Formats: sequence, C-alpha cells, structure tokens
Amino acid sequence: MTNQNLIYKAILLVACSFLVVYLFPKGAKFKYEFQKGKPWQYASLYAPFDFSILKSSNELEAEKQVILDAQFPYYRLDTQVYEVVKNSYASQFSNFFSFPASSEEYQKLYDFGLLLLEQTYLNGVLPPGFEQNGGERVFLIEGNFESTVDKDQFVKIETLQESIDNQINNTSFALHNTDYYKLFFEIVQPNISLDEKFTSNAINKSLGDISPYRGLILENTIIIKQGEVVEGEKFQMLISLRDEYESQLWNELNYYWIIFGYTILVVLTFMSLILFINNYRSSIFEDNREITFIFLNMVGMIALTTIVVNFDVRFLYAVPICILPLILKTFFDPRVGLFTHVITILNLGFVVPNSFEFVFLQLMVGIVTILSSTQLQNRANLFITVGRIVLVYLLGYIAFTITHEGGVNKIDFLVIGLFLLNGLLTLFAQPLIYLYERLFKLVSDVSLLELSDTNAKLLKELSDCAPGTFHHSLQVANLAETAANEIGANTLLVRVGALYHDIGKMSAPTYFSENQTGSVSPHEEMPADQSAKVIINHVAEGIAMAKKFKLPDRIIDFIRTHHGNSWVYFFYKKAQELGEDVDEKDFRYPGPKPFSKETAILMMADAVEAASKSLREPTVDKIQQFVDTIINKQIDEKQFNDCNITLSEIETVKKVLSKKLINIYHLRVEYPE
Repeated sequence: MTNQNLIYKAILLVACSFLVVYLFPKGAKFKYEFQKGKPWQYASLYAPFDFSILKSSNELEAEKQVILDAQFPYYRLDTQVYEVVKNSYASQFSNFFSFPASSEEYQKLYDFGLLLLEQTYLNGVLPPGFEQNGGERVFLIEGNFESTVDKDQFVKIETLQESIDNQINNTSFALHNTDYYKLFFEIVQPNISLDEKFTSNAINKSLGDISPYRGLILENTIIIKQGEVVEGEKFQMLISLRDEYESQLWNELNYYWIIFGYTILVVLTFMSLILFINNYRSSIFEDNREITFIFLNMVGMIALTTIVVNFDVRFLYAVPICILPLILKTFFDPRVGLFTHVITILNLGFVVPNSFEFVFLQLMVGIVTILSSTQLQNRANLFITVGRIVLVYLLGYIAFTITHEGGVNKIDFLVIGLFLLNGLLTLFAQPLIYLYERLFKLVSDVSLLELSDTNAKLLKELSDCAPGTFHHSLQVANLAETAANEIGANTLLVRVGALYHDIGKMSAPTYFSENQTGSVSPHEEMPADQSAKVIINHVAEGIAMAKKFKLPDRIIDFIRTHHGNSWVYFFYKKAQELGEDVDEKDFRYPGPKPFSKETAILMMADAVEAASKSLREPTVDKIQQFVDTIINKQIDEKQFNDCNITLSEIETVKKVLSKKLINIYHLRVEYPE
C-alpha cells in the first residue's frame, strides 16, 4: 500500500464525513431516548429548568377547527353599484310600464319602484349562484366601517321574485308585480362580494394567535419516574422538555462545538468501515475504485434519506434503503453489504425521528436482505427478496404500533402504502447494478452469466481458431467450478475465468500441444529459449486480447495469474540438456501470483488438467498421487502465498480434482476380496 493510496483514502474519509455532517439537521440532540408506550429506562427525571408544556397535535387541530367553525366570512359592499342601478331604472322604467309619462299613475308607479329598489339594496344583493358556507352571520365591510349582519338579509338574484312579492303584496301596486320583476331582473346588479383575501388573513391571524403551549412545569418538578411507562401527559412533557432543551442548547456559541461532536461521531463510523475493509477485505481496500464506490453509495443513501426527511418526514419509509446492501452484496459479498448497511443506518439515526424504531426496522430488513438469495441471474430471486423486505417492514411497523397504542386501531394505512412503494423502488436495484457496472467497471453475476455463454464472440473465435485450447478451457472450467463450490468460493466467477484464461493461445495456436494435429511440433526446429518465449507470451497476448474485447478486470486477473511466476519447466530442462546458456528469467512467467481463492483454484485446475493428458494407464492411486505431486510443487514454489486460501482448502481442492479425473477416466476403486 503506497502513501499515495493512503492519502487518497484519508481525503475520501474526511470529504464524506464533512458532507454527511453538512446534511445533518442543524440542532442539538436530547440526551435521553424515549418511545411512547415504553418504560422510562433512566433514573427519575426532574425538570432542569422552567418550561411550558407543548399542546399535542390533536389539541392544536381541535383548537384550529373551533376557530374555523366560528370565523365569520368578510363581505364587501360596493356603494357605486346602487347609483348605476338607479340610473338604469330611470332610463328603462318606461319600457316596462305603458302609462303616459305625464300621468299621475305613471309617477306613482315610478316612485313606488324607487322605494322598492331602495329596499332591495338596503342590505345588499348577492351574485347569482352564490353559496355562503359558514355561520349564520357575516362581517360586512362598507368603506371604512365594519358591521355584523345576518346572512339571510342579503337578496339573491334567484330569490328576487320572492323579495318583490313580499314587499308589493297587500298594496295597490300588487297587479304590477310582474312588470316590476321584469324591470328589476334587467337592471339589478350584485353589490356584495366575498372578500376572500381579507377573510383568509383574518383566519390566519386567528390561527396564528393559538398558543402552542398549555401549562408550566417549574424547575425541579418530577417529570417521570424510573420504570414508568411513557404515555399520555408524561409523553407530552418529555417532548416539551426535549424541544426546549435542544432550542436552548443550539445557539451561536455552541454551534461549532455541536458540529465538532457530530464530525467525531461520523468519522468514527466511517473509520470503523475502513478498518473492517482493511482487515477482512484487503483486496477491496487496495482498490481505490471499489472503496470509492462503497463510500459514494453510502453517502448517496444518507443524502437521499435526508432530502426526503426535510421534504416530508411522512415519506421516510418510502426510501429504498435496502438497495444499498443488495448492490454491495452483488458486487462484493454479504459481509461487506451488511457492515456498510449498519454504518449507514447508524448515521441516519441522527437524522430521522423515532431513531430507535427506524434503526431497529432497517437492521432487521437489512439482515433479511443479506440472508436472501439475490443472485440476479435468477429473476425470481429479486422479487422474492423484495417480498420478504416488505413483509418484515409490515410486521415490524404493526408490532411497534401495538406496543405504542395498545392495539391495531391506530395503524396508518399511508405507512403501509409507503412500505409497498419501498418494495417497488427496491426493484430498481437491477438497472442500477447495470449502470454501476459501466461507470465503475465492476462485475456482477448477470455479466458473468453473459460471459459464460460459449457462443460469445471471443469464445466462438477460440473454438474456431484453437479447438484444443477451447476444449481444455471447458474441462478446466468444470474442474474449477466444482472445486470452488466445495470451499465456498465464487463458482460463477471461477468458471468464467477458466473459460477465458487461455485466449492468448489464439495468437499462435499450433505452438501448444492440444492444438497440434500431426506428430511434428514447431518447437523441434526452435531454440529452447524461443520456444519458452512463445509459450510465456500467451499470457501477455491474452491480456491484450481481453482488453480489446473489454473483458472486466476481474476476468483479466485470471489470465494474468493462472501460471503465477512458475517455470516453463520442459524447455528449461531442454536448454540445460543441450548445453545452452540459460537465463532463468527467460523461462519464468512474469506473474503475478494468484491473489484470491478463485485465481488459486484456476491455477491448480489448469495445471492438473493439462498434465493429465500425459497419464499412461491411469489408476485411482496414480491419479491421486499425480494431483498431489502437481499441487505440492506449486505450494513449494509459494504460488499461493499472496491469496487467502488455506492449506485445508487446498487439500479439499486436491480431493475434488482427483475425484473428477477419476470420473473422467471412468475408473473404479479396487475393493479387497
């Protein structure tokens, strides 16, 4: 590990820590954790200072509703309308009454109509189709004056006929009620309108005057005793104390100290993840790309959850947090996925309300995610895992509701809907995995499955150009896959690595014995060191070819390491026998040695399969001794010193390879008579 790599990781840790702290809510934390319906676990709590009790949300809603029910709407009277209507009355009166304008009867009808019009506008006329919602009385604004009137005093256009009839009946003008109605219907205009802005402002002012507090708790008053259940009034007092405590603590003087405390806590969590990866997943620790991928996913999930909480905390459980362990398990392994998930949840505990409930639920769901089979080459596995995730969420939520409320009556179906939405969003893990493969050059089981298809372009070329090598690769793949399964290694990865490990032989296929059809070898006419160079060169050719076809780095690792730094022993001995000047470096593969269980298994399977072609009259004992000899030689050459495979696992691989070869040669163990 170079100093440059260590510096990069330090910068990554610090940058992620500060970003997460920046996302945290800017407030202090109450030093006691409590849950409604749970016993108070701490010593008896006394009020550290005077504070007011906050009203519960139900109390505040009830007070708001009382104000809304009691609030009179505000109407505005337009005094100009009546003058306009009077002018229209004067100009149109003669159109509805046929008496001569100079006659006494005409003047009486005209004067009575003016009186009728004045009575109509005495309290005001409402617009057509207007429905007034609210109490029986309203506020009427006329100029700068405000009065309270009965809403039924207003005249509606729809009831104009009734209003005229009530005023004209039992008078000498009753015979002309239809004429008056027709005239009024043409000229009457509403002069009353609802002042929505004024009404809204009045309501908001009244709502703003609601006090959020009720009652006062004096300093040293006992709030709750140890062992008492947190519920009812005690729960409300604890919430009030927590809010007052945090508001008093959070000021300019303490701001930087609190930020400093948050930073230490976040750095500790990220440092624990770094140490875990360093101690148990050294290959990931050494790869800056992979460790950056883990940290970016973790910080991204924290950022997404924080944004949702700040937008609307009700949608918290719609955040598909389990995508994180799903993705990390796919690209790495379950332990990395679970440990990273735990670190993420611990950091989110600073952000979310009811942190104990949140952390408990997310940990349970994370464990279920890790324990579920999520190999994405089987599409049903992802749906089954998502179903289990939603089920655990539902069971956990219902259980918490029962403990808090003492029954299932208060179950919020919105939350249940959010859990279902969470499950649907978790299905996006699959397209995300595809995207990450392209961005970070990582390999998932889906990609490995595609590469294992023998009709893939590169393997098709190998089959056509070097059929012997292709057959050898298939045999090695079968041997290595079985061995990997026995010791718990990645079987799909080792199979794909075996299929591609010898693609470099396509550059000179006839120089390798499995592709030679005649009895004459091209090596017979070549110096031993040249022959060794051709053989050794198939590793470099394979790496170049794999990069050309954009094979993942994890597959190229198999090409690079399948011979380690071992000898090309046949040509080395040939050079010695011919008395040629021997430079040992010309007869060694460049390496590196295998650095994982999978690459070590391939080295053993490749050597055993290739050498097994030279067996004459194989027997069970001969095959077992043969496998032991080849792999022991690799151990003596320290080919497995850089990988995490144990001697016990190597012995298991030996037994598997021996058994497979015995099956290939159709041999039976001879039993004593």
